[in-house]
Amino acid sequence: MLREEHEVAVLGAPQTSAPVATTVINIRSETSVPDHVVWSLFNALFMNWCCLGFVAFAYSVKARDRKMVGDIIGAQSYASTAKCLNIWALVLGIFLTIGAVALLVFACIAVYEMALQHAKSNRGY
Repeated sequence: MLREEHEVAVLGAPQTSAPVATTVINIRSETSVPDHVVWSLFNALFMNWCCLGFVAFAYSVKARDRKMVGDIIGAQSYASTAKCLNIWALVLGIFLTIGAVALLVFACIAVYEMALQHAKSNRGY
């Protein structure tokens, strides 16, 4: 190995005093519009009080269609409506389910008490 090659290998690449030119590329990011299809499908299958889950699913599909076409404003509009309907369907579904379970518990307690009252009045016969 020559002495000059050894010096270049040890010192590295030659340094220049020229300014370094940089290039900046601006990449337009796609606006992500959530379409809430999974949430709407859950509400349509399990929390479909007053058909709000089904309507939310329809708006979610419309939002997905608008997003595929490239209409971001339309997709955001449909997605916002679907989100609102999903919130209402979920809240209404939870309250009505809790109310139905509570009503069922109270009805079972009332029937049990009536059966005890009937058994006491007939003395077990």
